Amino acid sequence: MNRSLTPKIVILDRDGVINFDSDDYIKSVDEWRPIPHSAEAISLLYNHGYNIYVATNQAGIARGLFDLNTLNAIHARLNNLVESAGGKIEAIYYCPHHPDEHCQCRKPGTGLLSQIEDHSGQSLVGQPFVGDSLTDIQAALAMGCRPILVKTGNGAKTFHMLEPPVETYDDLFDFATSII
Repeated sequence: MNRSLTPKIVILDRDGVINFDSDDYIKSVDEWRPIPHSAEAISLLYNHGYNIYVATNQAGIARGLFDLNTLNAIHARLNNLVESAGGKIEAIYYCPHHPDEHCQCRKPGTGLLSQIEDHSGQSLVGQPFVGDSLTDIQAALAMGCRPILVKTGNGAKTFHMLEPPVETYDDLFDFATSII
């Protein structure tokens, strides 16, 4: 394992990047299904010296579709899957607010990224942020991160909305193998 004194960071969106997304929200552990090879991708990044952070909007909490216990159980399943593949997620940051609340933590705001910056003690400028939606790309750009689009989730649709296009990969595993 290549752990440097100042670890490199990769920020990941959750739904559509690590797991399949749903227009009806991921409301239970049973509904949470990983995208093939996403756990292996996280493990690959981790084992090549990257600290992995997740930044995810979870408005289903504010909408009353699931509660914090359910979200924590979903994240425990995610962490267990990644650890079983030999990787580790440093931390998962989420925004529980409704879009109408106009909070700073909901992407495209940078509040989640600021929390990651505080936790890591490092600037996120130039660090890759992998997402599948326009709000992910907007948050990455606003924070000075390196925006990365994957074609899973909403990525194929998002690709056509970007001017100019950003660095794009088929999925998280494709991205991970490209940077190690």
